[in-house]
Amino acid sequence: MTSAKGIAASVGDAPRAQPAARSRSRGSLLFVLGVAVLGAACYLGWQRLRTPAFVQGFRIVKEYPHDPEAYCQGLVFDGGLFHESTGQHGASSVRTVEIETGKVLKKTDLAQVYFGEGLAQVGDRLIQLTWQQQIARIYDRDTLKPLDQFEYEGEGWGLAYDGEHLIQSDGSEVLVFRDPKTFKEVRRVRVLMHGTPVTELNELEMVEGEVWANVWKRDYLVRIDPQSGEVVGVVDLAGLYDHSSIPSNDAVLNGIAYDPKAKRLFVTGKLWPKLFEIEVVEKAR
Repeated sequence: MTSAKGIAASVGDAPRAQPAARSRSRGSLLFVLGVAVLGAACYLGWQRLRTPAFVQGFRIVKEYPHDPEAYCQGLVFDGGLFHESTGQHGASSVRTVEIETGKVLKKTDLAQVYFGEGLAQVGDRLIQLTWQQQIARIYDRDTLKPLDQFEYEGEGWGLAYDGEHLIQSDGSEVLVFRDPKTFKEVRRVRVLMHGTPVTELNELEMVEGEVWANVWKRDYLVRIDPQSGEVVGVVDLAGLYDHSSIPSNDAVLNGIAYDPKAKRLFVTGKLWPKLFEIEVVEKAR
């Protein structure tokens, strides 16, 4: 049986225990918040590490010979071969090239009136743009025999195929998506980098679901989200090749090809004697 004095003492002790309980509660809350903040910081740090930098660099994997008279306007990887479109009036062609040697295996020349531009492969056909003639020429992939042609409005610069649509650049910031059977426009997007239009988009290539593009007379590639047109990254290729040794102001970076199975990326330039297989890496600081 508890005495009255014992009950009173017990009741009197209770209020004195509350501050300690509150202190423990506050301490637990601060501990939980600290863990949460630390966890968030670690997660953000991990995300930063795993997300590629907006501007990336390159590493040369291998060099290949390239025809120094080929004014490269379009480049397509097809198994162990390249298909290449060359430009300039009187020198335009579509050709099939052996990768390892640079040897031209087949070539179809264009008439003087045509200035060859971007090139894309759709099944067993190759489709080649022309600059200002508003004609897209269709060839048999194996023989390079001309089969037919499409007509379109405006200039032709770069061309790529995403498995569903042909994607065309015209020297502006616009990419036009076209039906590969009719060449009719399906939709278009404006290419923006941080809200600013990226003009003079040139040669195009599909790389892992993105549109990669040369920008005329610039030593970098832009990686484009094909749905929004937003530039999601830049590959800085400055220093890849010293084209100042070529006596032409047009000897600039142009030509992208991608091997989706082996994930190999190839780049070259107009009138360059070399073609490069490169790996995209973190840019050195």
